[in-house]
Amino acid sequence: MDIVVRAAFIFLFVWLILRGMGKRELAQLNPFELVLLIVIGDLIQQAVTLEDHSLVGAMAIVSTLGLLTVATSWLSLRSSWFARLFEGEPAPVWKDGRPVEETMRRERIRLEELEAEARKQGIARLEDVHLATLEEDGTISFLRLERDGGRDEPRGTEPNRPAT
Repeated sequence: MDIVVRAAFIFLFVWLILRGMGKRELAQLNPFELVLLIVIGDLIQQAVTLEDHSLVGAMAIVSTLGLLTVATSWLSLRSSWFARLFEGEPAPVWKDGRPVEETMRRERIRLEELEAEARKQGIARLEDVHLATLEEDGTISFLRLERDGGRDEPRGTEPNRPAT
C-alpha cells in the first residue's frame, strides 16, 4: 500500500512541476530538456519503488499512475473547473493588433517567437492577425483579419468548411 501512496504523491508532484513549466515550454522541448525529463522519469521510479524490483510493485505503480490518469481525464470531462485546473485554458497572446503583455510575460513568450509561429502558419505580418491564442497544448492559433474594401474584420474558418 505504501508504494501506491508514493506513486499518487509523485503523480501530483510531477503535475505541479509540469504546470509550472508552462504550456509553451512543454510544446517546444529542446534535446537537453527531453533528456532531462527522461532522467527525471528514472529518478521518480527510484523514489516510488525505493528500489523495490518486484513484479507486484511495478504493477502497483503502473496501475496507480494509469488510474490517476484516467480519473483526471474523467473529472476533466465532468467538471470545467477541474479541466481548467489540470489542463489549463486558452490564453490570448495577441489581440486587436497588439501583444497581450501579461499573457506573454506569464507564459514566457517573446514577440519574435510569436512572429515565427505566425510565419509557420503562412502569416507574414502580425498586423494581419486579429487574435492569436496560446492553446492548452502549447500551440498558437491565429485568427486573421479579412481586408475587404478598406475594412478590417476578423476572419476564421469553420471546421470542414473552407474560408470564403
